[in-house]
Parts: sequence; C-alpha cells; structure tokens
Amino acid sequence: MAYQILSELGFSHCAAMGAALLMLIENALITQSRLMLLESVLIFFNLLAVLSYLKFSNSQKQRPFSPSWWFWLTLTGVACSCAVGVKYVGVFTYLLVLAVAGVHAWHLIGDRSLSNVSVLCHLLARAAALLVVPAAMYLLFFYVHLSLVYRSGPHDQIMSSAFQASLEGGLARITQGQPLEVAYGSQVTLKNVFGKPVPCWLHSHQSTYPMIYENGRGSSHQQQVTCYPFKDVNNWWIVKDPGRHQLVVSNPPRPVRHGDVVQLVHGMTTRFLNTHDVAAPLNPHSQEVSCYVDYNISMPSQNLWRLDIVNRDSDAGVWKTILSEVRLVHVNTSAVLKLSGAHLPDWGFRQLEVVGEKLSRGYHESTVWNVEEHRYGKSQEQKEREVELHSPTQMDVHRNLSFLARFLELQWRMLTAKSDGSEHKYSSSPLDWVTLDTSIAYWLHPRTSAQIHLLGNVVIWASASLATVVYTLLFFWYLLRRRRKICDLPEDSWLRWVLAGALCAGGWAVNYVPFFLMEKTLFLYHYLPALTFQILLLPVVLQHISDHLCRTQLLRSLFSALLVAWYSCACHVFNTLRPLTYGDKSLSPSELKALRWKDSWDILIRKY
Repeated sequence: MAYQILSELGFSHCAAMGAALLMLIENALITQSRLMLLESVLIFFNLLAVLSYLKFSNSQKQRPFSPSWWFWLTLTGVACSCAVGVKYVGVFTYLLVLAVAGVHAWHLIGDRSLSNVSVLCHLLARAAALLVVPAAMYLLFFYVHLSLVYRSGPHDQIMSSAFQASLEGGLARITQGQPLEVAYGSQVTLKNVFGKPVPCWLHSHQSTYPMIYENGRGSSHQQQVTCYPFKDVNNWWIVKDPGRHQLVVSNPPRPVRHGDVVQLVHGMTTRFLNTHDVAAPLNPHSQEVSCYVDYNISMPSQNLWRLDIVNRDSDAGVWKTILSEVRLVHVNTSAVLKLSGAHLPDWGFRQLEVVGEKLSRGYHESTVWNVEEHRYGKSQEQKEREVELHSPTQMDVHRNLSFLARFLELQWRMLTAKSDGSEHKYSSSPLDWVTLDTSIAYWLHPRTSAQIHLLGNVVIWASASLATVVYTLLFFWYLLRRRRKICDLPEDSWLRWVLAGALCAGGWAVNYVPFFLMEKTLFLYHYLPALTFQILLLPVVLQHISDHLCRTQLLRSLFSALLVAWYSCACHVFNTLRPLTYGDKSLSPSELKALRWKDSWDILIRKY
C-alpha cells in the first residue's frame, strides 16, 4: 500500500519503491506485526483509507460515478470505520480523510462546468460513503459483538448494573427474580454509578471513626460508612418508612417514589444512615457520613433522606431496581450522599470515603446510586433478618437493555476509561518517541538470552523526522514566494506537493500531536501509526529535492549516490537489530549492550 499511495500521488516508481523498502526494513513495524498487536491492523486500515481515497480522487478526474469510482469511495468509508473500530485513535486518520475530501468537495462546488444536479449528486455520494457508511459499519461491528458476546466476564464491574444484568451469568444470575419496584421494607444494595476509582457499594460495619485524626481534627466517633469494592453482607440496607416502625414489606407493597422521604437502616447493625455538620475524614469541606442510633430507639429525626430519581419519566416516578439512578438528599442539611473516591487510612480498612456534599456544588455522577440487589424483607426479628440477608431471592422478573443503550454505554466506558496512573517500566512520553529514546522488552527466552524488543531503525526515524522539518520549511517558503507571484513549481507539481503533504505530514501530525493531551500511560508503539505517514513523506521529499533543487546533472548524480549510501546504512541498521526484532539468536550481555541504538549510532558514525 505504501507503494500504491505514492504512485497514486503521482510520484515516480523509484520513490514508491523506496517507500515500500523503508516499510519492509523498519524494525519496529516488523516486531509489532509479528506479535499480532493492534497497531499493525490499525496501520493497515489507515493506509487503506488513504489509498482508497486517492484512487477514488483519480477516478473522479476520469470516470465519475463509474463502478470503480463507487467502489473506491465506498471502500474509503469502510476502511475508516474499520480503523476507528480497531482503536479509537483511528478517528484521527478518519478526520484527516474527511478534511481532504471536504476541501475537494469545496472545489467541486466551484466548478462551473458541472450542473447543480451533478454537484448535488457528488455531495450526496460523498456524504453517504464517508459519513453514513462508516457510522452504519461501526454500529454493525458492535451489534455483532454484543450479539455474540452475551455472557458475563471477569471485567463486568466497570459497566453499570443494568448492563451487567443484561448479560447471561454473573450479576444476571444474582439479580434474576428480583422485584422491580423498591418498596418500604425492601432490602437493597446501593452501587455508585460513577464507579471511579473502582466500582463499589455503600457499606457500613461496626468499626467507628477514630476520636482524633492524625491531623488533630476530631470526628463523631460514630459507626463508619464507606464504599466497599466487593460484594459483602454489610452492603445491605433496608428502606424504612419514617412514619412506621416495621422493616418488612407490607401486602400489597408500597412503592417508593421520587421525592419521598425515607430512612436507610443498615441491615446487619440496624443503625440509621446519617450525615451531620462534622467534617469528613479526608475532605474537611464535606460532611461526615455515619451510622448511629438503633432504629428501635426513639429520637428526633436527624436521619431522613429525600429520594431524587435522576432519570425519572415523571415526578411520580417509582424507584426501580437497577434501572433508576437516584440521589439521596439529607433533609436536615441538604447534603447529597457522595463517593469522594479517596481511600481511607488503615483504620478505615483502605475502603473508599463517602461524604455528604452540599447541593449547591452541582451535579456529578459520584452522587448518583442505583439499587443492584434487591429483595422484599419478610422478617421483623433481627436474627431472622440476618439469615434472610444471606439468602438469594426467588422471584422471576426479566429485564433487558436495548442494543442502543448498551452500545452507548460501552462507548462511554471506553472513552472515559483511565489507567490507575502508576508508572510502567516501559512507559514513555511523546517527546521520547521522536528521538527514539525508549524501547519495550516484549519477550525473553526462558532458557537462553534470546529476546524481542520494540526498537526502531534509527536511520529511518531520524531521516523521517528530518524530512518532516524539510517539508514544512519548503512548503512555507514556496507559499510565501507564491504570495509574491513567484511560482517555483509548475501548478500540477505544486498541487501534488500540497496533497502529499496534507496526507503524509498531516497524517503524522494528527496521529502524534493528540498524545500530548492524553492523560494515560503511553508507550512507544503508540507512535507507529504516525511514523508510517512520516515514512511515506520521506521519499516524497527526496524526489522533490532531486527533481527541483538539484538543478545540474552533477548534483543529481551526487544526490543519487548519497541516497544509495543512505539506503545501505538503513539496511545495515535493520540487519544489526535483527536479533532483537526476530528473537532467533542468543545474545551475550556485551552484544546486547552494543545493540542499544545510541551505541549503534555512534558505531555507524565512526564506521561511515
């Protein structure tokens, strides 16, 4: 495809062959491909999208609306959707292709030789192939995915309770048969919707907050309330009617609705959930949340919570298991029950802090909870109730999410998923990639010293970076001179130079610069899609220098000799790094040290 792209751009056979050769001897691309990692597939679809669009653009000049014209236009959209489907970063190449197509469409609109109907047909065809087809293909990928992968897996907890309950096994097995409507007397577990830093459930235990914290502040010394990232019997709470003493569901059940005032009783300790004007342990600007006073003791009501159903259909909406997302607002202080996300010290068993947050500070997912497990309480006596809390439910109520709801949630979770923030041994910054000041050890033979490292061909990387700089300088130099009505290049050469730069230099920029804005752990392989476009740009710049800057035959001959020497040097580096690319040779410590690229570069400088 590298060969074909340069051919379609109008460059010589030698330049196209040079691009193909550089792809073949780039050690990092070989390593990533041999280990079947995603970047190779992403690069394939990136290049296919660019190649298909170039073939379509060239067909446009000769036979618009022909079968080949439609084929290449449609394949462009399909390749773009596949690139995004492999990795979200594929969207950068998709946007690049859309930008180039948009510029071409703008010029098409200004073509007075085309009728209005013809222009409209051109625009509709491009919109269908480059917007509708990729969107439909992307939806189809996930429709097939969610249809085939319908069972529960080990990482379900990052998804919402409703998503998990739609999968076969796992949470669906636990929640199958749960009552749909939460009623007074219901026994529930409350999961935080935000799920950051880890999915967790509202939890309490008999341990109390320390009298004095390490910083000297005091606490209420009441029973701790936390968010616990594991299923536990201490996650169960009972929804109580403040006007009644009983903790069982009446017959018929009285459902809890939006705006109702409830009390939450901890199932195992029978203490009320409460928040008050005491600073939280780790967030002193928020209120402490605790459990206090057995529900059998009569005291003035300081533990009332108003139910706010965030995703309600109406103001009379019923609190529903799994489906309803609710906020619990403390009646006396107007504080909202919130997961702060901070880990408590050892006295809190490293569980997550729960606080009372004032409503005026705005809405956030960390203040939203949903009922995950639910049963109708039948036992008024504590001993019987503890046995009941350990037993599964029996009623059978089926619930499912639509494909669109699951699709949108999955996309959101993928977009917002973050690493734990810890440094990886082989992580690196985008600045390290350009200078090749990093590598990744992929594999080590268990008995010999044979190993595979992700190492780039330093000659190709350095030359590609230099070519990018040279192209940028030449482009702006020509642009300034054209502004002064001095045309150094014929019009067709100039247009070819601009298009090559837009696709190759632009492809490098859109696949590289966004990583400076990403808050995630980055590795050298993230640079490979950008590097591929730089490699395509390198022969473009070399041919341009040969054709337009070497004005005498002697200069062209000298430049050709330099090119041969340069390609030979690149091949030599490829062969030198071959043992670490293919992992087929045992290496001594001294041999391994000699293969570090900076040492190899010094050796090459001395040798050549």
